[in-house]
Amino acid sequence: MSRDAELEQKVRELLEQGIDRGEIPCANAMILQRDRVICYTQAGKDPGTGKEISRDTIFRLYSQTKPITSAAVCLLTERGVIDMNDPVENYLPGFADPKVLTEDGKTAPAARSVKLMDLMGMCAGLCYPMEDAPGRYAAELFDSNQKAMDEGKPGLTTLEMANEIGKLPLAFQPGTNFRYSTCADVLGAVVEAASGKRFGDFLQEEFFDPLEMKDTGFWLPEEKLPRLVTCAQRSPEGIRVIPCRHLNVGNYSRRPAFESGGAGLVSTLDDYRHFAAMLLHGGEYKGNRILSRATVDWMTRSQIDLKWRWGGLEGYQYGKLMRVCENPGQVPGLARTGEYGWDGWLGTYFANFPDLEMTMLLNQNVADTGTGPLTRRVRNAVLAHLG
Repeated sequence: MSRDAELEQKVRELLEQGIDRGEIPCANAMILQRDRVICYTQAGKDPGTGKEISRDTIFRLYSQTKPITSAAVCLLTERGVIDMNDPVENYLPGFADPKVLTEDGKTAPAARSVKLMDLMGMCAGLCYPMEDAPGRYAAELFDSNQKAMDEGKPGLTTLEMANEIGKLPLAFQPGTNFRYSTCADVLGAVVEAASGKRFGDFLQEEFFDPLEMKDTGFWLPEEKLPRLVTCAQRSPEGIRVIPCRHLNVGNYSRRPAFESGGAGLVSTLDDYRHFAAMLLHGGEYKGNRILSRATVDWMTRSQIDLKWRWGGLEGYQYGKLMRVCENPGQVPGLARTGEYGWDGWLGTYFANFPDLEMTMLLNQNVADTGTGPLTRRVRNAVLAHLG
């Protein structure tokens, strides 16, 4: 058996074990090295239809959307259209005169404006819907917009949503802390405002078309919907099917008013590997220059020094909407200095390993997963095989 076949067998066994453990109903994975697919494997069936998944099965990316949004912002930066030191209010008036939530539940003027660089590092003071005081403001906004969409209304547009986010009180003074949040959604709106194009159109023209990402977008035409995997959730009774309308995304049968730069895209392994390959080759894809080498070098470096509060991400720093490994000895598993990427709420996973000229991709759609145990087991097996 060849080494590639050995790796494929090992990864498939791990996916099948995940199904046996009740962790996932289905998943597929792809490993590439030096532009060659050295492993593709899949396991399981769509929990909604009972059909076996395939290489062209479409998955919801959720937060794995963020690196693509980062690339769009970086493209406008290298073109001189935007400046990372710009106040967000230059593009989105809702961010004018920001306020910070105080301990007594009141608000006070922020010490300075939120800047684009704050958004790239998740240190702007914005919030996702949460149970704490600043998170409840975001929850009210997202719940209100979801209710409107449930009533058949289009809901807020990308620009409208970002401007409403800008009016919410900040959790802390801009630039002073880290909080995973709606920063990427706001950056998607900045791209829209700065380019004069809808965010989805900008991505299509600048990235999806030149990168041959034919199944990636914020919505799917009718003929592609059967390839969209059913969303699932773990429960004491086993895997169950759930409707997926998290963070105001989830209806992919029509173009949404709100094109979420933090969570909205769907894609396939093959599509995302084209994006990953472009980054791994310093911004070039099949001889076409998408981003400059200098831009990709900047994009794939951390910008803030933090100690992760999330278990499993020790050893990584953060910046440009991605994790970057700086201390592999602190990672709870095998890791490489300089590796970067991100994951999604439903368990999709992307990592580039520049020193190995390698990309790892894993797709699943199970709620509240992120970088879970199954992904870490696959990572360890892959890095042990190639290291």
